[in-house]
Amino acid sequence: MRLAIASDHAALTLKAELLDFLRAAGHSVEDLGPHDAQSVDYPDYGYKLGDAVANGSAEFGIALCGSGIGISIAVNRNAACRCALVSEPLSAKLAREHNDANVIAMGARLTGSDMAKACIDAFLSTEFGGDRHIRRVQKLSNPHFSKDSI
Repeated sequence: MRLAIASDHAALTLKAELLDFLRAAGHSVEDLGPHDAQSVDYPDYGYKLGDAVANGSAEFGIALCGSGIGISIAVNRNAACRCALVSEPLSAKLAREHNDANVIAMGARLTGSDMAKACIDAFLSTEFGGDRHIRRVQKLSNPHFSKDSI
């Protein structure tokens, strides 16, 4: 699987652990930065990750910052991305199954390495459920579709 991962400085250590984990599992992972502990702005890396998923260079993305909140907001500015902030495997599974999420976000200050790995496993091993969820996912990417169908 082709993945992209990005973080801010607060999540640099977790990102390094997850890179090793993902590559050991056989995934191709593009590290979009940062590459050192110098303070950075999480929106810059969230936008880079959103672009990588939107342009198809990555099938899925993993976004990390201190809380996961800020970078998830940045990723979701890209209309092609559905980034879900997750903290445990069930939310990661449901993000894929019900929302066809193509990016997950986690907070390095809130989610330990083992839990983050479990979230990624659940996310990557779950297929989108389709059926009744398709209409709802279409509304996420096209707000006019949503307004016209209410």
